[in-house]
Amino acid sequence: MPDCHAFCTDIPQAVEEMTKRFELSRNVLKQVGINESDYEMAIRFTEEFYNEHKSVIHNLVKKLGKPVLVEMWKERFFYFVLKWEFNYVDSLGKASALSTDQIDVENGMRYGIKYFDENNVPHHPIILHNSPSGAIERVIYVLLEKAALDQKEGRKASLPLWLAPTQVRIIPLKEEFLQHCEALADRLTKQDIRVDIDDRNETIGKRVRESETEWIRYSLVIGEKEVNQPNLSVRDRISGNVTEIPFDDFVADIREQTKEKPFTRLNLSRYMTKRPQIMV
Repeated sequence: MPDCHAFCTDIPQAVEEMTKRFELSRNVLKQVGINESDYEMAIRFTEEFYNEHKSVIHNLVKKLGKPVLVEMWKERFFYFVLKWEFNYVDSLGKASALSTDQIDVENGMRYGIKYFDENNVPHHPIILHNSPSGAIERVIYVLLEKAALDQKEGRKASLPLWLAPTQVRIIPLKEEFLQHCEALADRLTKQDIRVDIDDRNETIGKRVRESETEWIRYSLVIGEKEVNQPNLSVRDRISGNVTEIPFDDFVADIREQTKEKPFTRLNLSRYMTKRPQIMV
């Protein structure tokens, strides 16, 4: 998400706007799959700002509901009087900033930025610099680090379903079922679901295992039984269960998990046999 800048006439307006953007940042991270338990908060401010706006700072900390790293300065030696940020601490103990906002009281004057009041008198605005989520590569880094932690602690590593390169993999037991798989893939694709077909001449066990190792959430093994029944037999990688579910219910479940998220089509061939092969 791009940075959000705001120009304010005074500190009270800046504080009010910053509080709104604090909530915006929490919600943006939650939407991409990063929860409050995943990051830590740090906040810096001058002693003068703290004395005048103590309740504001206390309320920000209470919203997060856990300890926060605080740095208070006797004198301002940066361009801002307050800065907060959400940091993700990775498996190596390295902190990387995600969301942040700053109340900048200096750069309006430094860069000659002005606004005019109702009496046509010029003033330099207070500037807020908000990054609701951090750079795209940092968000992906956090999601991958979370997956690595899940794996280390015995949970199945995964990406959020909306971000997974392949959301559903169809695996025909035999070549004679391929036409049915193609028709099913067409139906799912029309519902904005990324689906591919493992049409390789490999054992069913190997193809199911590789679907697992590629972090594909749902696998549909298609044999004679599946061809001749209306319901889908869905293998859920996260739960490990195989359930019988009507097509419309399966689609509705995926749509619910991916609602209000961006969508793009499959970026490789639908068929595994038509993809580039890396020979080792």
